[in-house]
Amino acid sequence: MSNERLNAYRIMWLFVFFDLPVVTKKQRKQAAHFRKQLLSFGFTMLQYSVYIRHCASSESADMHLKRVQQQVPPQGQVSILRVTDKQYGEIINYWGFTKAELAQAPQQLEIF
Repeated sequence: MSNERLNAYRIMWLFVFFDLPVVTKKQRKQAAHFRKQLLSFGFTMLQYSVYIRHCASSESADMHLKRVQQQVPPQGQVSILRVTDKQYGEIINYWGFTKAELAQAPQQLEIF
């Protein structure tokens, strides 16, 4: 495996931000389904309406991006952001007044 394959500029993170209506029973069901689909695609909840997924390559990020796009509910707002592993490494997280360490990237191979 070449060094380019493991380059911090090739490894990607996908962020999915959403604000979905939950006024009617149907809207609540659609919002819940969307969240469950994100989890089934390997995303992790960072905040209630922010999910994140590590992707080993740009091609993997493209595949997961398409999966999310196919699940977007008919109403509400969904935004998807791609960042490199290098950029993600600069994130600063706070829980209350306590600065929290960045979670480590998964140490596993993805096979698709």
